[in-house]
Amino acid sequence: MTLAERAYLPAIATGLAITIKHFFAKKVTIQYPEVKRYLGPVFRGRHILKRDADGRERCTACGLCAVACPAEAISMVAAERVKGEENLYREEKYAAVYEVNMLRCIFCGLCEEACPKQAVYLRHDEFVPVFTERDQVIWGKDLLVEDMNNRYTREAWTKEEAHLLDAKRANGEATNVVPRAIP
Repeated sequence: MTLAERAYLPAIATGLAITIKHFFAKKVTIQYPEVKRYLGPVFRGRHILKRDADGRERCTACGLCAVACPAEAISMVAAERVKGEENLYREEKYAAVYEVNMLRCIFCGLCEEACPKQAVYLRHDEFVPVFTERDQVIWGKDLLVEDMNNRYTREAWTKEEAHLLDAKRANGEATNVVPRAIP
């Protein structure tokens, strides 16, 4: 080894050059609360119970979401619709109580896939808020049922629609797709 190599000067200069190069590179840090990063269409965030176009709840309390949940985070109590509640519930049976334990939920999306009525969704655009109290952990229908004034929209609701949309975008056929509520 030469005298310069034994003094480690080339290695120190190389290390400083790398440090200076990274110092002037574009920052990847975002100011989180004010600026939110796009999470992509496959992100699974906040739970939501969908309503149909008339504002009626889609959930029929079949229990398939609770059975599919590996963490056993979903619980529900079914009830029969009485006369006069036709504008609230689509079917004769509905979920009188629907709860998700957010500490147990692993956001796997199996509840979403198991639902035959397309009632359960995990939003791709919204995080679950931070819990500060123990009573904020169990989410009931008051937090889960969709607000008709702020409907959850997506460009594609099924995997088939998403693949078709990707193919159209690759061919240049689809440029601006308007997000829509579930049909």
